[in-house]
Amino acid sequence: MTADPRRTSDLRSRFAQVRTEVGKAVVGQDGAVSGLIVALLTGGHVLLEGVPGVAKTLLVRSLSAALDLRTTRVQFTPDLMPGDVTGSVVYDAKAGDFEFRPGPVFTNILLADEINRTPPKTQSALLEAMEERQVTVDGETHQLPHPFLVAATQNPVEYEGTYTLPEAQLDRFLLKLVLDLPARDAEVEVMQRHADGFNPRDLAAAGVTGVVDADAITAARASVAEVRSSAELLGYIVDLARATRQSPSVKLGVSPRGTTALLAAAKAWAWLQEAEAITPDHVQAMLLPVWRHRIALRPEAELEGVSADTILRSIVQQVQVPL
Repeated sequence: MTADPRRTSDLRSRFAQVRTEVGKAVVGQDGAVSGLIVALLTGGHVLLEGVPGVAKTLLVRSLSAALDLRTTRVQFTPDLMPGDVTGSVVYDAKAGDFEFRPGPVFTNILLADEINRTPPKTQSALLEAMEERQVTVDGETHQLPHPFLVAATQNPVEYEGTYTLPEAQLDRFLLKLVLDLPARDAEVEVMQRHADGFNPRDLAAAGVTGVVDADAITAARASVAEVRSSAELLGYIVDLARATRQSPSVKLGVSPRGTTALLAAAKAWAWLQEAEAITPDHVQAMLLPVWRHRIALRPEAELEGVSADTILRSIVQQVQVPL
């Protein structure tokens, strides 16, 4: 069934308003805001990486405030246990029986703050939740609310006290967004807002309000699914993925899961751009955030200072674009 154009236009306007609401609290991170909106539209998860102090947590909190959804924050620490995230079975003395007490993962948006400061065992507790939208505790499966999105923050891996996320965990994130230090003008604006009394712990006072609810997200996802993709564009994505597997600097290239992830992200980006079909430009716009965490470099490439982004940009230049 074709979506009502007026309904689709209204949905796009509401998601554009999300960007405006987030901008009331966060300055100079437009690319990260776009990535989070793409994740909402595709049902994917987001990993945000950056040095301390570049507004990773504030960005997710601001997005949450712009959505009429339940949000829970978990501060990941070295002593955090899997049950602290998923929930656990406890004995109820009054009832004389064991009962399941849900953990913070039972929410719409889970802010996993500094996820790489907790050991791999606890990181892995999120794998089933992120992939299957459920958790299994003591042999019993519990469904998570809809929609469900994990927005995880991490410090760069070279920082002390961090654990590298396993490849299986990284693969569950649709996007990896890198937050750089702001440009001078943006940093001056941040300073001015604080000088004028902005309090990052009080987003309501900043005027951030919820403009999108769960029903709107469901409707928008259905509309995104109608964005067309030609056989040539599908072949282009596959050719890009195969080029990562053949690169002499890459130990592990992009998997088929990565190609479908790029397709989903490109369709969401095309929808936001009011396009009825994806183009090579949409694919290229989403390629870095979708694939930068899905390739493993050879040790010699890392020693030479080669980055995943550099390799991916080179591949984009080498692979023939369909007409």
